[in-house]
Amino acid sequence: MRAIFRSYDQLTKLVGGRIFESAVLLLVRVSLSGIFWRSARTKVEEGSWLTISDTTYFLFAEEYSGVPLPTELAAQLATVSEHVFPILLVLGLLTRLSAFALLAMTMVIQIFVYPEAWWSVHALWSSLALVLIVRGAGALSVDALLLKVRTK
Repeated sequence: MRAIFRSYDQLTKLVGGRIFESAVLLLVRVSLSGIFWRSARTKVEEGSWLTISDTTYFLFAEEYSGVPLPTELAAQLATVSEHVFPILLVLGLLTRLSAFALLAMTMVIQIFVYPEAWWSVHALWSSLALVLIVRGAGALSVDALLLKVRTK
């Protein structure tokens, strides 16, 4: 029985270490980023970076009309946010702020657009964002490099 506990302790020490944690946090950052980045790319004209499509404005006027912002502003904020915050997350720059912004977007979508999607989608997105808000970006990030520079 002691051998089992010893093996378990060794395993938990390994997965609880800085290297493994940083790799997992990188995976969480990339996963959450991918969700919003793919959504962002559907909102713009093909071949452009930030030219918002007519379809996007239509969706915000019709399907997403419950969002308590003017249609045009909501479409622009969502499109820019879904481009900027995922890039920052992948870099691990302003990670907690970026994760909080994507959590806020998730809550707006949950409350005003797709309230039935909590268990199927939004709980997962929220969990990923909350992990990053609580733990930060980890050692494999620009945040970690900036912290080293600031503390010297």
